[in-house]
Amino acid sequence: MARPAFPSDIGREQFDLVRDMLEAARRKTRPRKHDLYDVYCAVLYFLHTGAAWRSLPRDFPPWRTVHEYFTQWTMLRDGERTLLEQTLDKLGRETELAQLHRLLRPR
Repeated sequence: MARPAFPSDIGREQFDLVRDMLEAARRKTRPRKHDLYDVYCAVLYFLHTGAAWRSLPRDFPPWRTVHEYFTQWTMLRDGERTLLEQTLDKLGRETELAQLHRLLRPR
């Protein structure tokens, strides 16, 4: 079932530019229940709106699932930029990147 589009969404063509990066970070445990595109768009929605995790629209995967991916994607690896930072930079999502920096590096 297709979900409604949100202003923070990216197109699937854009998502394909970062899909491999995100897939490579996946822990191989069990088959994925939710489309990775929808999870990524939910993270963009969270960053774009500043909404609380529990306030994610029900059209996205469950907030706990999205939060778990966010946690994995924002882990620092060897002092480099996080995976989420790298993907946002590659897609030119400056607003979401700035919000992520505010969340990860509070004053």
